[in-house]
Amino acid sequence: MAGAQTHRLGNGGLVDRSAPLNFRFDGKAFSGFQGDTLASALIANGVKLVGRSFKYHRPRGILTAGSEEPNALVELRTGARREPNTKATTAELYDGLEAASQNRWPSLRRDVMSVNQLFAPIFVAGFYYKTFMWPAKFWEAIYEPAIRRAAGLGRAAGIADPDHYDKAWAHCDVLIAGSGPAGLAAALAAGRSGARVILCEEDFVLGGRLLSDGGMIDGEPAAEWISRTLAELAGMPDVRVMTRTTLFGVYDGGTYGAIERVNDHLPSPPEHQVRQRLWRIVAKRCVVAAGAIERPIVFAGNDTPGVMMASAMRTYVARYAATPAKRIALFTNNEDGWRTVGAALGAGLQIAAVIDARPEISPAHRSLASKGGFPVLHGSVSGVDGGKDGVRKIAVSLTGGARAEVEADGLAVSGGWNPAVGLTSYH
Repeated sequence: MAGAQTHRLGNGGLVDRSAPLNFRFDGKAFSGFQGDTLASALIANGVKLVGRSFKYHRPRGILTAGSEEPNALVELRTGARREPNTKATTAELYDGLEAASQNRWPSLRRDVMSVNQLFAPIFVAGFYYKTFMWPAKFWEAIYEPAIRRAAGLGRAAGIADPDHYDKAWAHCDVLIAGSGPAGLAAALAAGRSGARVILCEEDFVLGGRLLSDGGMIDGEPAAEWISRTLAELAGMPDVRVMTRTTLFGVYDGGTYGAIERVNDHLPSPPEHQVRQRLWRIVAKRCVVAAGAIERPIVFAGNDTPGVMMASAMRTYVARYAATPAKRIALFTNNEDGWRTVGAALGAGLQIAAVIDARPEISPAHRSLASKGGFPVLHGSVSGVDGGKDGVRKIAVSLTGGARAEVEADGLAVSGGWNPAVGLTSYH
């Protein structure tokens, strides 16, 4: 029987609480709601440890809320449909989902290979090839298979895939990557001009960061603007909106590659339907409106479960009504990081401290700290004390040389933003 969602807020979010879903992770039963990803459902159930690192088998937690996730790689489904190395942050939850962690033995919490951490000083680059050289015939027969088993990731099914896949062509005047405010506005403008438009969004919901950060657009709340914009786009015969579709490459002649996950959000495709479709889209123009990716900040223990990008923490709180931590610290070097403080306080969470690398902050932030009853420390995080159960204490090096310590069970990190312009590198 699935346990209680101990880290789910009592209200709010975009999940459908009238549609509960049951799933299993590493054999244990959990519950979530329609509109969750596997990652948000795990967070709502208080799960922090989701995997192990590739080489040293260090504990790993969920770091982001999107396709840039480096840690939460899991196996989905079982049998012939088993799919390894899937990002829990993009896997749409469905009833009966079976998921498993990877790169651990015999279990995630008690991974024997975590002993590799003790030998990190000698596991330098080229260690394997310099050490396992003799006798030569042992490399392919013994050494390499053992090393690959120790440092591998997911397991392929090993039997025939029962599903069907399709490929298709499409042509348009304007191809748009992303459905945030820029992407939707571009689609609206192009559609009104009479152009043939295709908008691709990798998420299963349209809106991009507006789903998490809200705000006002054209004098109306973001949610209302999204609804009105989508209604107008739906009435345009030459505009196609494709959710669950990722643009992955640009090729000669204005050809773009895209993968549409037609039925990946179901246990198995309905009869006579495909699971995925490969699109070749020929476009005269492409608008890259894929948003931006938040930069991490390097410090000792920044891979500890419970350390998360600040924007991701906002997403889980605002969009999924799931709380990655109950007592949160923020480490930032920019204004945007403070938005996470507002989101956390609005959800009734406690702010342990804000560590801001800048020498000064705005009066508005000072006022927020005073009202919220938390300190603002000018300096940087030097280390995190924690383990597979998450963050416990945060060491801070203050400006001027003094040191401080903050007790928290979660650390939100914001190092600024880089635009997601990967598609442009293909030209």
